[in-house]
Amino acid sequence: MRSHLLNDTTAERYRRTVTEGVERVAAKLATTDRPFTGVTVDALSPRIEQIDLDKPLHDTTAVLDELEDVYLRDAIYFHHPRYLAHLNCPVVIPAVLGEAVLSAVNSSLDTWDQSAGGTLIERKLIDWTNERIGFGEAADGVFTSGGSQSNLQALLLAREEAKTDSLAKLRVFASEVSHFSVKKSAKLLGLGQDAVVSIPVDANKRMQTVALARELERCTSAGLVPMAVVATAGTTDFGSIDPLPETAELCAQFGAWMHVDAAYGCGLLASLKRRDLLDGIERADSVTVDYHKSFFQPVSSSAVLVKDAATLRHATYHAEYLNPRRMVQERIPNQVDKSLQTTRRFDALKLWMTLRTMGADGIGRLFDEVCDLAGEGWQLLAADPRYDVVVEPRLSTLVFRYIPETVTDPAEIDRANLYARKALFASGDAVVAGTKVAGRHYLKFTLLNPETTAEDIAAVLDLIAGHAEQYLGESLDRAS
Repeated sequence: MRSHLLNDTTAERYRRTVTEGVERVAAKLATTDRPFTGVTVDALSPRIEQIDLDKPLHDTTAVLDELEDVYLRDAIYFHHPRYLAHLNCPVVIPAVLGEAVLSAVNSSLDTWDQSAGGTLIERKLIDWTNERIGFGEAADGVFTSGGSQSNLQALLLAREEAKTDSLAKLRVFASEVSHFSVKKSAKLLGLGQDAVVSIPVDANKRMQTVALARELERCTSAGLVPMAVVATAGTTDFGSIDPLPETAELCAQFGAWMHVDAAYGCGLLASLKRRDLLDGIERADSVTVDYHKSFFQPVSSSAVLVKDAATLRHATYHAEYLNPRRMVQERIPNQVDKSLQTTRRFDALKLWMTLRTMGADGIGRLFDEVCDLAGEGWQLLAADPRYDVVVEPRLSTLVFRYIPETVTDPAEIDRANLYARKALFASGDAVVAGTKVAGRHYLKFTLLNPETTAEDIAAVLDLIAGHAEQYLGESLDRAS
């Protein structure tokens, strides 16, 4: 069994094995003609259930053949131009190369003596991102597993910086369309059920700062403590960006920590055309970025950034076996001092490889392309009488609803849209997402693939309408 260990004696086997796997994936990518096969849970489950994990195949080729049957054939391929559902981007090749390198070397980014140069590369990328945000020299941060963890850590720091010993008095303010991780984080941090105050949004799905000011005033008047305001730069459903300068003013006035959840909108940091949409982000106390959304990185590649490095002390714990206090005096850089995680992958390498190969402008151009595409999609939807589109996009998301010509019952229209999404997924021709707006069911395009065209969008809209019309026709037949 030692022949399977990666070391100096198995380097050639490693090369052959990984090459065989890469060739399989490359062949799939080259021949995939739709984003999904439409396989059902009931069809796929038995294939996996019948595999006896206690009886290995002892041959990599046989394992890859089996993997083709249980995974590769039916995987959902985000690189396909008609995958239009969630915040999943196609990935750039330099980042995939970085993934291959970091997996094989297997550095752990918690301490210097497990990563060496990896520590410095991650720190350099944190400094680079902070400079793009507009933070000063006192800024810092750390890579995380994703936006939810980044939001959790930011709110942990905000909780510890709040001027009260009573958790029950703490309040967090976020728009009604902010990410669910804000409420989840509040629960994990031991805050009460009413800790997150939901602020209404305007017609463009941006947090209403007048309403925010009113709630902050009400909070302080009641003897409560405004712990944090979470402004979103790219909401999951609408791509909307909250008014950052106005939010910063209110945070300063009421002494609240300002966190910007830019998990989606962080691509604007590299944009050549839209960077101004993030004006005001430099006034935040902390920022969440997900490079694996709008920097075209493989999952996971994310970070939490802070304006004042000293606030990261709230996540610090010194263990004698790992990062004893003396290492601070010896100026040994241990990233675990800043992180909620201990063992942690060298995910920063993927972004490093990307920047060193493509440059920030290359990433920014790709993100600008998908934002431009969303504008074209908006025009198609606005001109199509079959559809109601909710808001003109700021980033690359479109939320819309099929509206039949004759049926007026909102519940029946809901069912038609739900059916259309399900039928489209089952066909494998395209994948779209869904959400609710004002209690009604809507569909959603999240456009993160520069290879997607306006023609793809138009074709998928026709498919959706066809499925919805089929449902309504069958429904009418059943009722008659």
